[in-house]
Amino acid sequence: MHGSVLRFLQECLSPAEVAGKRVLEVGSYDVNGSPRSVIEPLGPKSYLGVDSSEGPGVDRAMNAELLTAHLGCDAFDLVVSTELLEHVVDWRRIVSEMKKAVKPGGLLVLTTRSPGFPYHPYPIDTWRYTKEDFEVIFSDLERLAILSDPEVPGVFLKARKPERFVENDLSEVSVPMVTKP
Repeated sequence: MHGSVLRFLQECLSPAEVAGKRVLEVGSYDVNGSPRSVIEPLGPKSYLGVDSSEGPGVDRAMNAELLTAHLGCDAFDLVVSTELLEHVVDWRRIVSEMKKAVKPGGLLVLTTRSPGFPYHPYPIDTWRYTKEDFEVIFSDLERLAILSDPEVPGVFLKARKPERFVENDLSEVSVPMVTKP
């Protein structure tokens, strides 16, 4: 995980937004760093890390396309996902599941890679997102921050789910695909 991602998390999450809250991390397999190291010291009520396979940082192995089927809708105060979205097949479904998993008034915090970032299949590498893509994809949330990664091509998001959430139809939204070098 890039140091810039950890710094973004440190800067964007306050103790009041985490202390005593239910936190879900989607894509929690710890390959090279984890948001858990930033979030757990802020005192969440619970922290659940999910990923498609068991490993370091994974509390429960599950398909991210089935988050709400297993964990329920409006179940978490904070949903965080770092460096996952470029590695999935169906980004629309996973984004929808994360939006549904966070409670109204809760926060969604995401980081991912943008065009220009090198190909890095772990296990696959499929998409690149821009700030403009995130403006569209997350326009049904109150976007508190959408920033470019200051060190390497990437984008960071902090957004709040509105009390009266109506999910956007993303079926016509496209993002750049990665081609193997």
